[in-house]
Amino acid sequence: MKILIYGLNYAPELTGTGKYTGELAAWLAARGHEVKVVTAPPYYPQWRIQNGYSGRRYHCETIHGVGVCRCPLWVPRRLSGLKRLLHLASFAVSSLPVLWWQAIRRRPDVVLVVEPTSFCIPGAWIASRIGGAAAWLHVQDFELDAAFALGLLRGRQLRRWSLAMERFWMRRFERVSTISERMLERLDAKAVLHERRVLFPNWVDTRAIQPMTEVSPLRPELGIDDATVVALYAGNLGAKQGLEILVRAAERLADRQDLLIVICGEGGERQTLQTQAQGLGNIRFLPLQPVQRLNALLNLADIHLLPQRGDAEDLVMPSKLTGMLASGRPVIATTQPDTQVGKVVCGCGILVRPGDAAGFAAAIRQLADSPSQRQALGTQARRYAETHLDKERILGALEAHLLVLARR
Repeated sequence: MKILIYGLNYAPELTGTGKYTGELAAWLAARGHEVKVVTAPPYYPQWRIQNGYSGRRYHCETIHGVGVCRCPLWVPRRLSGLKRLLHLASFAVSSLPVLWWQAIRRRPDVVLVVEPTSFCIPGAWIASRIGGAAAWLHVQDFELDAAFALGLLRGRQLRRWSLAMERFWMRRFERVSTISERMLERLDAKAVLHERRVLFPNWVDTRAIQPMTEVSPLRPELGIDDATVVALYAGNLGAKQGLEILVRAAERLADRQDLLIVICGEGGERQTLQTQAQGLGNIRFLPLQPVQRLNALLNLADIHLLPQRGDAEDLVMPSKLTGMLASGRPVIATTQPDTQVGKVVCGCGILVRPGDAAGFAAAIRQLADSPSQRQALGTQARRYAETHLDKERILGALEAHLLVLARR
C-alpha cells in the first residue's frame, strides 16, 4: 500500500501520540508498504523544539524507512487557551500545501490523520479526495471534549459550534478508530456510523518492556537502596493528569522513611509541582529518560502511579499505562471503576476516587506494606499486557483493516 500519515506529533518524540505514530509508520514501512508522513518538528513534552530541528523551516528526512516532511510550528513559551489554539493552527496552516502536494503527487491508497489535533481533520479529508484515497481518522484523545471539560476552552456557543463542526467532518471518513472501548462508544455522539468504527488500542512491545529479574540499574545510579519502596509516576507532566495529588500524597507519607515517590517526565506542570514539593524529602524529580532506559525506569518502580482528573475520564486513555502493565508492577489509578482505565486496572492494582489524596496515600501504604500483594497484582498486570496489548497483534490487525480499505 501507499499510506500518507498526517499528524502534529511524530518520532523522535518519546511519549504520547508521537511515540505511537512513529512506531506505527516504521512498522508499516518494515512490512514493505510505502509510508510518507507530514508532521511538525519534535517539541513534546518539553514544549520546545528539539535540537537539530527548526520551527520556522520546512525540512524532509528519512526515519526507519519512512519519508518525513516537517512543517513550521509555533510553540508558545507559556501556555494558555488562546496560545494553544494558535499553536495548533500554525501547524494546520503550514502543513496544508505539503499534505495536498503529497496527495496529488503520490496518489496514496489511504490518508490517515491522527487527532490531536482536530484542526488537521478537514485538510486530511480534502487530501484524500484530491488523491483518490480512502480517509481514516485515528483519535488518540477527544481533544475538544477534553479542552472544554478541563476549562482550557470556555463558552457555550463556542462549544456547540466546535462540536458540531467535529461531527460534520468525522462522519465523512471511511474509518474512524480510537484507542479504547469506552472511547469507541463515544463516537455515537459524533454521528460516526457503527460499521465505520475501528478499535485500535495503543500497544507495548512486551519483549522490550518486561519484568527484570535483577535490580534495576537506576537504583544504584540514583542512590536508592533495595529496601526503599519506589512509587513511580513516569509520563507527561500536563494539566490532564491532576498531578498535584502526588505532592499531597507525599505530604501524608512523610513519616515513612522507606517510601520514595519518583516523578519522571517533562511538561507544562513540572515547575509548579517542583514548587509545591519544596521541603519534602520523600519525593524526587527525574528528567525524561531516553527510550533505551525505559525498561530500567519502569522496573525502578515497586508501584506505578496513574493520577487522572475526573473530568477527563474516558476522553483520553493514558498511553503510559501500557508500559506500566508490561513491566509487571501494580498500578494505583485515580479513576472510577466503570471507566476504561478502571476496568483495566481493577484486576492488577488499586482504584482511588479522583482527587482523593488521602485515599491515594493509603493505597500506597497498603501496597508498600504487602510485597505479596504487589507480586500478585504485578503478575496480573503482565498477563494483561501479553494478552491484550501485544504490539505485533495490534498492528497486524490494523494492517488487515488498511488492506481491505485500500482494495475498496
